Amino acid sequence: MTRATAVRAVLAVAVLLASVFITLTMSPRLGLDLQGGTRIVLQARDTATVEADRETTDRTLEVLRQRIDSLGVSEPTLTRSGEDRIIVELPDVQDPRQAAEVIGRTAQLTFHAVEGQGTDQPGEKSPAPESTTDPESTTEPDTDPDSDRLTLPDEQGRLLALGEPRLSGAGVEDATAAFDAQGGAGWTVSLEFRKGAGQDWKKLTGEAACHPAGDDRRRVAIVLDEKVISSPQVDPSVGCRAGLPSGATQITGSFSADEARDLALLIKGGALPVPVDIVEQRTVGPTLGAAAIDASAQAALIGAAATALFITVVYRLFGALAAVALGAYGVISYAALLALGVTLTLPGLAGFVLAIGMAVDANVLVFERAREECADRPTRSLRSALTTGFRKAWSAVADSNATTLIAAGLLFFLGSGPVKGFGVTLAIGVVASMFSALVIARALTEIAANSRFVSDYRGVNGIGRAGAVRTWLVRRDPKLFRKSARWLVVSAALVVVAVAGIVVRGVDLGVEFTGGRLVEYSTSRPVDVETARDRIAAAGFGDAEVTTAGDGDLSVRTGKLDNDGEHALRAALAEEGGETTKVRDELIGPSLGDELRRNALIALGVAVAVQLAYLAVRFRWTFAVASVVAMVHDVILVVGAFAWLGRPVDGIFLAALLTVIGYSVNDSVVVFDRVRELWGANRRTPLDTIARRAVLQTVPRTVNTGMGALFILAALAVLGGDSLADFALALLIGIVVGTWSSVFTAVPGALALERSAKAPPPPAPGKGKGKGTPRGKARAARRDPLDNGARV
Repeated sequence: MTRATAVRAVLAVAVLLASVFITLTMSPRLGLDLQGGTRIVLQARDTATVEADRETTDRTLEVLRQRIDSLGVSEPTLTRSGEDRIIVELPDVQDPRQAAEVIGRTAQLTFHAVEGQGTDQPGEKSPAPESTTDPESTTEPDTDPDSDRLTLPDEQGRLLALGEPRLSGAGVEDATAAFDAQGGAGWTVSLEFRKGAGQDWKKLTGEAACHPAGDDRRRVAIVLDEKVISSPQVDPSVGCRAGLPSGATQITGSFSADEARDLALLIKGGALPVPVDIVEQRTVGPTLGAAAIDASAQAALIGAAATALFITVVYRLFGALAAVALGAYGVISYAALLALGVTLTLPGLAGFVLAIGMAVDANVLVFERAREECADRPTRSLRSALTTGFRKAWSAVADSNATTLIAAGLLFFLGSGPVKGFGVTLAIGVVASMFSALVIARALTEIAANSRFVSDYRGVNGIGRAGAVRTWLVRRDPKLFRKSARWLVVSAALVVVAVAGIVVRGVDLGVEFTGGRLVEYSTSRPVDVETARDRIAAAGFGDAEVTTAGDGDLSVRTGKLDNDGEHALRAALAEEGGETTKVRDELIGPSLGDELRRNALIALGVAVAVQLAYLAVRFRWTFAVASVVAMVHDVILVVGAFAWLGRPVDGIFLAALLTVIGYSVNDSVVVFDRVRELWGANRRTPLDTIARRAVLQTVPRTVNTGMGALFILAALAVLGGDSLADFALALLIGIVVGTWSSVFTAVPGALALERSAKAPPPPAPGKGKGKGTPRGKARAARRDPLDNGARV
């Protein structure tokens, strides 16, 4: 065993042990689409006096956090998205009506006089006091039976009887937290009021100052949405009726820095409430998420087992070792998701499963290269052929994974909601697959290659002999590109058929891109579509579209439908179907639908531009343009297929489409990488001959890699249910057309462009621009000084 192999083996064992430890000690963070719950996206709106910017949105978020906490929801999550959006996630909340009502209220910040210790239940209105007990107090008793007095607990939980609101949050000009080093008061909160409100504040604090120090009535309660956020005592130095001027008001206490900032934020936030609109609302039942997890786990196990069996049959012992590395890949990538705290969403789970099938790509590239080395030089050692295979495959491995990472990055930065999770898991899968192939699989195969038994019996190791597909292609030697234009005609005809489907049938845009509401119900008694449609129409929802979904479920899609309307619709279905459970609920506002549709087109445009730029840098411009044309060809065919099939186009479909882009370019990169290599070594050979040889040499890799992904996707399509079936179908179509286009669209396109190009052939392998060292001289330069070069 060489030192490099030992280092790889130790590194692989260390990473695997760490991954197993993480897997056993940490639990995954599930998104709401897997654990069940409600996700609400709020859009802040400008008012005549307040702009909905980052600062005001943050203040609104803190106010909303206090409100959500009052609902008693377990572990709610509130985050700002962009400048003016707030994402609210409420686990296990299946009826979002109360949450939406609480969220939609305008913030109510009020300032009250404290009338003494409370005796009623918290939140109840208190009767007006009969008289004041302080002889110095001039506050008139309030005898109005409908007065708006409250009994609320203060910060320590003691009940306080509060007077009517004397001042609203609209009068607050500013609230800031600062550290008082000179006075020794520590962290304080300073208040400034607007002109008229400043006089009200001075009067309120002046009346409170008429009570003795330590008396509850000397306090002023600041209440946000019927919750006391602060109830400071008026300082003893303030005289009766003197009050505190606006600019000199300072709340002191044993505040930490965070507590002072939070208090200032709440006071200021109540003073500057930003109206919010619900632009997106999604509710997922817990059974749907559990079913998706089970289906994905089964698909992963079945697909991974089929992939492992396939590569073992094709590559024998080395294929079995690659299957072991594939299992290690699954553990490492899952541990990485846990360690990074990635929230696992339904598209993310699908990306994790898909990456298992794509993880064999690097191994296949290396093994096919090693087979070529063994075929070209039958007498060379197995270890030497394997090492050369890893070295020569590196360029194609790096480029193909880079294009997939670009697609994953676009999904993360341009996707929305759960689709971002797909981009994250796909990126983690790419990095983990590289480690699996180039470290774990390499260490295992190098250790095996050192065995004399494995080296001598070439039918056992799996790379000592050419594969059946390669042998058949070499024997037949088809003249694929003698008339390359005919392949372009076939591709153009397929595009015409796809465009015809888009024009004739139209693209069924999901509610995510059109706006509206889509609700899926499960009933205890079977209900056919016509009966359900009649019941819903009788309830006043005549424009609702009713279809079947899943195993006997009903899917209802409408335009504008609020939460009360959805409750009435469910009640109408329950009359016929018995107990009716909401399985899935998606509400998208029209403005967000337009935005998501626009972002989807931008994402596709950026994907094309970025892939073109990357390929132009890594390859000749003719190869880059041909690859991008093939990629656009694949996108049109997938969209056209969905149009003909009448399948919905939504955010998950967009994730599949961007993955198809990465896969299509991946296949083209492998072919053109071989074209570049062969053309540089045979600069006088006609390009069409070079292209034919490159395609015939890379077809085994394309087929074997595609089979690994197809096993996984077929399992997802069969077991994944409605939520994953369309995703798997889009990728199945994309992989098939991508395999076709990388050979019969990209290569003929490059040949056509090269006929008009004037650029010389690429440099020969091992030679850079103007410099390079012959292989023999390089070896001599690296020779041991004590070695005289003699050999027997």
